[in-house]
Amino acid sequence: MTGDSKSLTQLGLTARGGRDARVTGLSVDSREVAAGHLFAALPGTQVHGARFVAAALERGAGAILTDAEGADIAAEALAASDAALVIAAEPRAALAYAAALWFGAQPETMVAVTGTNGKTSVATFTRAIWQELGLRAVNLGTTGVEGDWHAPLRHTTPEPITLHRALAEAARAGVDHAAMEASSHGLAQRRLDGVTLRAAGFTNFSQDHLDYHASFEDYFDAKAGLFARVLPEDGTAVVNIADPRGVDMAAIATARGQRVITVGREEGADICLTAQRFEAEGQTIRVVHEGRARQVPLALIGGFQAENVLVAAGLVMACGAEPDDVFAALEKLTTVRGRMQLAATRGNGATVFVDYAHTPGAVETAIGALRPHVMGRLVAIVGAGGDRDRGKRPLMGAAAAAHADVVIVTDDNPRSEDPAAIRAAVLEGAPDAVEVGDRAEAILRGVDLLGPGDALLICGKGHETGQIVGATTYPFDDVEQASLAVAALDGRIA
Repeated sequence: MTGDSKSLTQLGLTARGGRDARVTGLSVDSREVAAGHLFAALPGTQVHGARFVAAALERGAGAILTDAEGADIAAEALAASDAALVIAAEPRAALAYAAALWFGAQPETMVAVTGTNGKTSVATFTRAIWQELGLRAVNLGTTGVEGDWHAPLRHTTPEPITLHRALAEAARAGVDHAAMEASSHGLAQRRLDGVTLRAAGFTNFSQDHLDYHASFEDYFDAKAGLFARVLPEDGTAVVNIADPRGVDMAAIATARGQRVITVGREEGADICLTAQRFEAEGQTIRVVHEGRARQVPLALIGGFQAENVLVAAGLVMACGAEPDDVFAALEKLTTVRGRMQLAATRGNGATVFVDYAHTPGAVETAIGALRPHVMGRLVAIVGAGGDRDRGKRPLMGAAAAAHADVVIVTDDNPRSEDPAAIRAAVLEGAPDAVEVGDRAEAILRGVDLLGPGDALLICGKGHETGQIVGATTYPFDDVEQASLAVAALDGRIA
């Protein structure tokens, strides 16, 4: 626990009027407020949290944190209350730092990674390398908190109260190393601002989340905030310069005075990937670091995973590990759940993989990366989520059509939208694709197409265990469905 209460000044906050209220807890949801809580009334994309101040006060909130607009919105409720009022120009940042002070602990060594794709893989690989080095470590992100301490998370980068509660509990459980994913939403909303980082990584950049960000550059700027704002000036940036925007990100880090470790295939990269050889169940890479060449076997499918692995290696070395120990640990890495995961193998040797690829760039990368491992045809299943960036839907279809031999378009998470309309948009980019609305049937038909040497790549949902239709989440696991399809078609089940 964090203790019974802390004053506002202990949380780095100053109340208007000079009151120094005692705070018993922090809340961003008015329904979770208890007596003495600080309620953070934050501006939202659809409604300002200040509209819930009255409800929070009724539940006993002792202090309200908001911005000037929020104070105006809640003026009537605040006037009738003796609760302390904290007005901040950046209330989200103020909450992040307050949460860090309230919970009071986090693993001693923290790193974060951002990028359109690869965040989960890099964070997981970083944690796994630390564990191979005998350290107690976790990774936090899309798949929750995993490693030497476990907890579920609802968001890739949780809001600060949830985040710092998890970090404090992990630290109290003896975890001293943590790698976290830094989503563009989390960075834009200042959720990481209270985290003390030693290093940060950048994987790649392509179209995604334009339903939230005003433009492509706004999306990039949000991710760049990891280096421009969150990572301290004495921190280390590990940047994949194989991506075109990697050079821009490295320049931002350099301008802050941060040490930069570059990763990539380009000559001169600090961790340089000079060659790859692909096998049926993995690959061997040749890496040059500090003038020394190393050959490293990886039990991972997909050429792009080599770049993810080397970003992870850079993060671990940035935190003080010896290069020889780090490169030796890479041989022990295993597939991240839902990331180029081998889900099933048919009796004829054909393979089925599941990947979280849910952007045009990720689909192109995943199919292209799988191709060298496949002797025969490559079948891809793609879809697109509802209530999300509509502009990427035809691009999803086009990416699959350009790189797979056969494409099946199916439902992803349609949410509140018409599934047929989403599929139609994806089909604009893949007019020759087969349309199968039911995802389980699509997987069954994809598996049925596989001959010896062929492979099926099921894109979009990866590790997810549910499909969101309307407001309901139905149980659905791509890996499980692939296994069932293979068993049924190969006659292993009745």
